[in-house]
Amino acid sequence: MTGMSAWTDTTAREALRKIFLAAVAAADPRVMLADHLPQKPRGRCVVVGAGKSAAVMAAAVESAWPDVDLSGVVVTRYGHAVPTRRIDVIEANHPVPDANSEAGAHRVLAAVQGLGREDLVIALMSGGGSALMALPAPGLSLADKQSVNRALLASGATISEMNAVRKHLSAIKGGRLAAAAAPAQLVTLAISDVPGDDPAVIASGPTVADPTTFADARAIVARFGVVLAPHVAARLAEAQDETPKAGSLPHASFDLIATPANSLRAAAGIAQGLGVAPLILGDAIEGESREVGTVMAGIARSVQTHGVPLRAPAVLLSGGETTVSIGAGATGRGGRNTEFLLGLAIALAGTAGIWAVAGDTDGIDGTEDAAGGFVTPDTLARARQAGLDPYGVLAAHDSYGFFDTIGDLMRTGPTLTNVNDLRAILIS
Repeated sequence: MTGMSAWTDTTAREALRKIFLAAVAAADPRVMLADHLPQKPRGRCVVVGAGKSAAVMAAAVESAWPDVDLSGVVVTRYGHAVPTRRIDVIEANHPVPDANSEAGAHRVLAAVQGLGREDLVIALMSGGGSALMALPAPGLSLADKQSVNRALLASGATISEMNAVRKHLSAIKGGRLAAAAAPAQLVTLAISDVPGDDPAVIASGPTVADPTTFADARAIVARFGVVLAPHVAARLAEAQDETPKAGSLPHASFDLIATPANSLRAAAGIAQGLGVAPLILGDAIEGESREVGTVMAGIARSVQTHGVPLRAPAVLLSGGETTVSIGAGATGRGGRNTEFLLGLAIALAGTAGIWAVAGDTDGIDGTEDAAGGFVTPDTLARARQAGLDPYGVLAAHDSYGFFDTIGDLMRTGPTLTNVNDLRAILIS
């Protein structure tokens, strides 16, 4: 498949799916977690964690250390549990926390209490941990956390900005879990789902010193016009910042076992094997989903027309986490990946010889049952034949319905890992 005549819709879709699944496989904790485990402790070993990969990571610890007396609890998303023998698994809601999120957080915090210097805590953190392990700060309720989460998700704030606010409304995030585990040694093993792989942002950094302040959180709320209940706003107005800061958690260490960059490299390897030149545009791309789609369409056209920044056949690869700002009255369904794809399709306007896939590597784009979807040269034509107005759909944020109607959603089911979004644009 080295020339334009070699590619058909069928072969292009197959290639793009292989590229996406290779990125997912490169972040499988069952493959790489064991190599990152610390020395076995003299004392007790307590395993805690939160995230979409927390249960499968816990199972990987059990498999690697059959001779260690393990105990503990992790919180994962509904439908993401796997069988474990010694570590309890609690399922909770994402992206808005529920009662199980709060109950799970209480159990995680209780599990690390009363440990000694010879004991070891292994904290397993991955994307989704902020919602899945939600313990309101004193004076706040779960309903308060739910309301703030919904407002942040609709605001267009980045994941880093959302988590900066969440930390200052929490009793477990922003390093507080690590502080509670002292003086036991605490080792965090994490899968990054955030642009830049910042440990303080992954799952809102419950085991990492917090570089943000109440002033930062207030500025983010003001910038995005997030409306808070008076008592929640009063919490953020507190002058003293009590989250652990740099140097205050000497007993805690942090290790990334999977990252978006590694997954992009794996995707690039598959592309090369298919006779396509890969170009990784970056693993930390942010911005409005539809606007990023427009930009990517321009780069793809440049490759096809001018051979810049590389010659076709080629595939443009990128990761990161875009955002969708949802205005009042929007009633559609969709996630950031399908919205990106719709923006891309509109900008490409049926250009021949360009195909794309975009999906969340956890297998769930937003709150829907699809990881993402595909764009083909005839995407808009088929949509219009089905009676869809692409511009109207985009305005209503109904990208899920758009791609579902034309049969171009990509469904993988929960992948039990999460290194953020993967976008691949194939140019023949």
